[in-house]
This record gives sequence, structure tokens and C-alpha cells, in this order.
Amino acid sequence: MAILHPARLSLAIFLVVGLVYLIFGSLIRGGYRRVHEIYHEHFAHAHRERQLMAAIGFFLAFAIVRILTHSIRAGRGPFHNVEMGGRHIHHLVWGILLLLTVGYGWLLQFGTDQGSRSRWPGRVMALLYGVGAALTLDEFALWLNLRDVYWEREGRASIDAVVLFGSLLTIGVLGGRFLHAVAREALHPLGRGRRAR
Repeated sequence: MAILHPARLSLAIFLVVGLVYLIFGSLIRGGYRRVHEIYHEHFAHAHRERQLMAAIGFFLAFAIVRILTHSIRAGRGPFHNVEMGGRHIHHLVWGILLLLTVGYGWLLQFGTDQGSRSRWPGRVMALLYGVGAALTLDEFALWLNLRDVYWEREGRASIDAVVLFGSLLTIGVLGGRFLHAVAREALHPLGRGRRAR
């Protein structure tokens, strides 16, 4: 079963729209400060926030790369495979290069808690780490089988399910308390309106 099966795509869209509605609905009702407070309450420690950023980067990159590879294979859109000298460069290569760059940056203490007043370098490095991991693990079957099985049965079914489900779980585990608190805050005015009647 392909990752872009209509039922899976519909569920993913429903979840994303629901999450966006809860967060932005709360913001529209003047709750920006409250969402900001909830975020800082649940991600006061920089390392927890970096874990969340890495998970978000992982999930988004995985979803985007899957959509791009499907559109390339179907011949839709302006996207094409990257080739050098007639050799196809898999996105696994870009993922490894990104992981090496982030790893070296962390060796230099860039994006860590050491000597930085701002959390932005850590957020960016964690996001890039998640993207690099997604690009690399999306072609796990290639480095496991030492041949391109991306579109074959052995390269698709289990890897799609494990990686997508694992990334969603990671976001839920790391950001679950925050998302639950935002949902509770967004739904709180609804509860007050019912009680007032």
C-alpha cells in the first residue's frame, strides 16, 4: 500500500488541519500570550525543545521527500532526479552530508547550550538534523540491500509505515503535553459558553 493512499492522505490532512485550527484558533481569540506561556512551560529546557524541532524537521522532510519522489516518478511538476555524469544522486547522499555538517557544528558547540544566549542556533541545527535523518532513513532499504529498491515491495511497505509512524509518535511523545495544553486552552472558551447558557 503506497504512502499516498487516499485514506492515509485524508487522515494526515485531517490531523494537520485540526492541529492548525486548535493553535491558530487560540491565537485568534487573543490567546497568543497563553500559547506562548504553555510552550515555554513545556519546553523550558533547551534540549527538550531541540528534540521537538528535530522530530518536526524529520516528519516534514519525510512527507515532503515522499511527495516529491512520487511526483518525479509520475512525471508531474517541475521536479526531476538529480544526476551528475549520468549517475543518479539519491537523496540519501544529501541527508548524509547534512548529518555530517550538523554533527561537525555540534562538535564546535554551535547550537548547543554552551556559550549562547539565543536558542535559535540550537533550533536550526536540530531542525536540520531531523531533515538529514529523514533524507537518510527514507532510503534505508537502499543501504540495507545495497541496491535501489525504493520503488520495489521490499523497499516501500515496512519502511513507509515504520518511519512515518515513528516520527508521529516522536512528535506526540515530545510535544504531547504542550499540544494537549494548547487544545485544552483552545477548547476552554467553548466550555465556558455552554455553562453560561
